[in-house]
Amino acid sequence: MRPDTAQPNEADTMAARLGQDTLGTLPAAVAVPAYDRAGLTPGILHFGVGNFHRAHQAWYLDALFNLGRDHDWAIIGAGVMPSDAAMRQVLAEQDFLSTVVEQEADSDRARVTGPMIDFLAPGDTAAVLRALADPAIRIVSLTVTEGGYFIDPGSGAFDSSHPQIAQDAAHPDAPNTVFGLIAAGLRRRRDAGVRPFTVMSCDNLPHNGRVTRNAVAGLARLSDPGFADWITANVAFPNGMVDRITPATGDREREIVRRHHAVEDRAPVFCEGFAQWVLEDDFPAGRPALEEVGVQFVPDVTPYENMKIRMLNGGHAVIAYPAGLMGIHFVHQAMEHPLVRAFLEKVETDEIMPVVPPVPDTDLGDYFRLLQRRFANPKIGDTVRRLCLDGSNRQPKFIIPSIADRLAAGAGIAGLALESALWCRYCYGTTESGHIIEPNDPNWDRLVAAAHAARETPLAWLALEDIYGPVAKAETFRQGFATALGALWSDGVQAVVTRYLQGAGTD
Repeated sequence: MRPDTAQPNEADTMAARLGQDTLGTLPAAVAVPAYDRAGLTPGILHFGVGNFHRAHQAWYLDALFNLGRDHDWAIIGAGVMPSDAAMRQVLAEQDFLSTVVEQEADSDRARVTGPMIDFLAPGDTAAVLRALADPAIRIVSLTVTEGGYFIDPGSGAFDSSHPQIAQDAAHPDAPNTVFGLIAAGLRRRRDAGVRPFTVMSCDNLPHNGRVTRNAVAGLARLSDPGFADWITANVAFPNGMVDRITPATGDREREIVRRHHAVEDRAPVFCEGFAQWVLEDDFPAGRPALEEVGVQFVPDVTPYENMKIRMLNGGHAVIAYPAGLMGIHFVHQAMEHPLVRAFLEKVETDEIMPVVPPVPDTDLGDYFRLLQRRFANPKIGDTVRRLCLDGSNRQPKFIIPSIADRLAAGAGIAGLALESALWCRYCYGTTESGHIIEPNDPNWDRLVAAAHAARETPLAWLALEDIYGPVAKAETFRQGFATALGALWSDGVQAVVTRYLQGAGTD
């Protein structure tokens, strides 16, 4: 019986536990590493071994290794958060192998990737610092989420007053944050006369290299200004744009891998078939030849990151909150809802795309049509709740810059103001049917309190000036937001979105 038609008890018998010693027993349809993993040596230390890293950076490296190239660039993972311990244990038990399942509407492809050769446990500071000081490590990369960079949301500046940063500044030789660890590793290399590694952010942040440099040098400056100047002058922090829709893993995904691909993997990764990575080519200590597997190296990544962050991540926000309030579970189901799909198209084409600067060799209309197809992928199982997550960190990066540019140009912001009102209404903590929305943001309690105040006084929401920055004071935005939020409470999501689509405003 084929794995995709097996009954659950038969599938459990057929599935092979993932590990180096079982790769030869996996079904022929499951691709496995074509290289000798015993011959890999480390070149990259990566902080934040989550799903996106394994579906993106590690996936690209696996493809490169399969070409017989650059086997001295294997990955050592490193955990910082206590939650990383569980991932480390799972991956160690399967020899740091991961099953990556690429899902499109008409196909599923499973591939076991093996570029990771070790994973340092969270809390083992000594081991992490030894690895960072090792001359073999030439790139330190990180995926620590948009909210993990200690950025003041309103100003975009490094928040040197954060308690975790203050703790690391007071104890630079015993750091706890990823930026404290990177700074301590760089100090050891400087003192030993070892060339500094390149620091490469793989998070969805505008100018993520610059943001990372500000965090590492900004932390160092609190205890040693001369060392901070050395970092700024000698360490490369290339900007990069990363893109691949990668939902969370749950029982559904583990069961699909077991039943349909006959692999027993406790932490498989599911993603779409599409992947993109654009990097500034600034790697003084060397880099793997990732251009051989589709990575774009460019002098300036800014146009690409503006396009992606505003159109894809901003588009996700446009979908998220009306769908979340209407109780829609999956993103592809949201795209099947005529109001949500039309709302996305109108906001993107009328308000977001006109303030996205030109991108080399890219038609923004074609790019948006690609996004629509990607969002509508019925296989990927991406959830609306994931898109709603962490709005306090995502809105200032994905939505508010477009509002600011529209205001500066004297252009309309009705759709973006409505998106902001929908986020506020979501943070009230209940759907339109009255179901409780479980906490979905690091600042959830503060957001809920502000949303409750805004029900009677809409502008109380814009008092979150650390999130909205100067746009909170723009009268056009204030009026548009207040009108939209009042209408959402009096008339409901569907009526308000319908009026906006008909060009009748939101009141």
